[in-house]
Amino acid sequence: MAKLYFKYGAMGSSKSAQALITKFNYEERDMSVWLIKPSVDTRDGADVIRSRIGLEARARIITPEENVIEAYRAAGKHDVIIADEAQFFTPEQIDQLRELVDEDDLPVLCFGLRTDFLTHFFPGARRLMELADSLTEIKTVCSCGRKATVNARIDAEGKIVTEGSQVMLGGNDSYVAMCHQCWMQKIRKQKKG
Repeated sequence: MAKLYFKYGAMGSSKSAQALITKFNYEERDMSVWLIKPSVDTRDGADVIRSRIGLEARARIITPEENVIEAYRAAGKHDVIIADEAQFFTPEQIDQLRELVDEDDLPVLCFGLRTDFLTHFFPGARRLMELADSLTEIKTVCSCGRKATVNARIDAEGKIVTEGSQVMLGGNDSYVAMCHQCWMQKIRKQKKG
């Protein structure tokens, strides 16, 4: 029986690498993978999923207005759907992925962030937390050695950013995975500043 999986973690926890390794594992067994990502994620190119360790693959981009079920049906039959940066899908698109699991007995593996730079849920991640059959945290560490749970947004001087839009694409130059304690300490220190 197929399931909806959400594998989430902070920035730098190897989510994209794990998505691409999972794709390889299915294809090595002669299974067809429909690899998708939301159109808002253009950091590595419109239709490219690239991990920090150098793995990459082309993916079908899904716009916010698009119906995932219709796009899947148009793409032909596959054995599994793997979605990277799933936090950027709309809640309706997460519902559509859930429907593909239920109605087509199709496994759907979603990889992405749970929360933004202010520790608030992304709408797509919230819906995945509500609907997924399996929730797995992909762990990474803060520079202090504790588990990182916060995607701290930083400016050019390395200061923590606490205002701005929820979505701002970036890598190591814009975000640092931190534990909540270090994040709060740095914010307090900056305010005293």
